[in-house]
Amino acid sequence: MTRRTWRGFGTAVALLATAIMVVGAFAPPPAVAQQTVTLKMQAAWPAGWTLYDNFTMFAERVNKLSGGRLKIETLPAGAIVPPFELLDAVHKKVLDGAHSWAAYWVGKNKTAVLFTGGPGGTFGMDYIDAMGWLYEGGGLDLYNEFYRDVLKVNVVAIPILPAGPQAFGWFKRPIKNLADLKGMKCRQTGMAAEVFTAMGMRTVNMPGGEILPAAERGVIDCAEWVGGVEDLKAGFYNVWKYHYTPGMHENVTIGELIINGDVWKSLAPDLQEIIKTASTETFFRWWMRWQRQNADALVELQEKHKVQILKTPDDILYAFLKAWDKIAADEAAKNPFFKKVWESQKQYASKVVPAKRFMFPNYDFAANFYWPPKK
Repeated sequence: MTRRTWRGFGTAVALLATAIMVVGAFAPPPAVAQQTVTLKMQAAWPAGWTLYDNFTMFAERVNKLSGGRLKIETLPAGAIVPPFELLDAVHKKVLDGAHSWAAYWVGKNKTAVLFTGGPGGTFGMDYIDAMGWLYEGGGLDLYNEFYRDVLKVNVVAIPILPAGPQAFGWFKRPIKNLADLKGMKCRQTGMAAEVFTAMGMRTVNMPGGEILPAAERGVIDCAEWVGGVEDLKAGFYNVWKYHYTPGMHENVTIGELIINGDVWKSLAPDLQEIIKTASTETFFRWWMRWQRQNADALVELQEKHKVQILKTPDDILYAFLKAWDKIAADEAAKNPFFKKVWESQKQYASKVVPAKRFMFPNYDFAANFYWPPKK
């Protein structure tokens, strides 16, 4: 090569090296594998029940929304601790979280039942109204204040499960009025059990998974669980053939996702938002699916299993509301936080319930036009 050729070749190499350096300066950094966070959570219900499907739907949404960065290990009732010990287990970080129902903790403080929607219809509020109170009326702040400052447990609570409106329950014989309830031994839980006791029923508290064995042994005469597809899966029709609906004890009932407070704080902010978003989406998407499942279940209970689906006598429902109001007022007189939450609900309901009743047509108006009720 001539000297001129070498100079040209050297210049080209220098230009190429410069170009490579410029391109490299603007190239994205090499991908860094992000660590997957796995949270171990247990439900208060067996794996085969629809309430557990709500739990697994939530876990699937979290996995997808986080791109696999956050995984929820779902465990059924009793896998680590009994259902009624879930709150303490999450507080102590035996579990990272739980899928449960706040009314299970009324033994600690009866205010807990109000965050489920509460017995008695929550001053006439339906599900949208009750969720409105939680998210737009200060209810969710009170919910977490209750756990943090009243029960002194280190958990964060998020609404996730719309398990209602619930049926009045299953009975070994027909009930025609309030007098027929007196003396019957029935599975009930929380403050609803206190109300039914005041109405003359003999109540027994037990987890849902124990109802059928107790019924088969004749330990109880009746039981309330959920209704529809949940009761179909539980197999109560194998023991009892009289099923009454609706009830006023849980016509609005909301389950919770609780997460240990330290675990919650350790999560990246976007993962916290993913959990909140997935919980709200699960609440409504699962509810849509569940309502159709309930409709199908009622048909199967009647046609295949020969269950008599009967309307709960009005005098029983009115008696329940009156008994609940008295018990709630007595509790409010001695429990300042119960009073605070109860009055917050009442104030919110006093605005939305009358307005909604004015703006919305009765469900029966068009329903009866297209689907006249059968005798």
